Amino acid sequence: EVQLVESGGGLVQAGGSLRLSCAASGFTFDDYAIGWFRQAPGKEREGVSCISNSDGSTYYADSVKGRFTISSDNAKNTVYLQLNSLKPEDTAVYYCAADGRFRRLVRSDYRNIDYWGQGTQVTVSS
Repeated sequence: EVQLVESGGGLVQAGGSLRLSCAASGFTFDDYAIGWFRQAPGKEREGVSCISNSDGSTYYADSVKGRFTISSDNAKNTVYLQLNSLKPEDTAVYYCAADGRFRRLVRSDYRNIDYWGQGTQVTVSS
């Protein structure tokens, strides 16, 4: 059974930091790209960042570039998203996603993603 389990969300003040984790199981981790999406109330789900576990390529949305860092521990089948300099507009449910095609994650083609986690709430207060 495929599972993506997110953790690390919470409430933080503007300017603060959080680290999200996505623990994966049930598929060959090295063959997939892992991405983070977020969805705020009333807004469409948007891609934040993704990483290819096969070659380490990374991508960041412009809105988070320079503030968020994605990394992968292939030995632990876990992907991390370090969120720094958080802003109130970063408030959303953050979802982990896995897909065999890195470009699909880069394009934020969320309707066709292979696997999803259940999401973790990030709330940034002003």
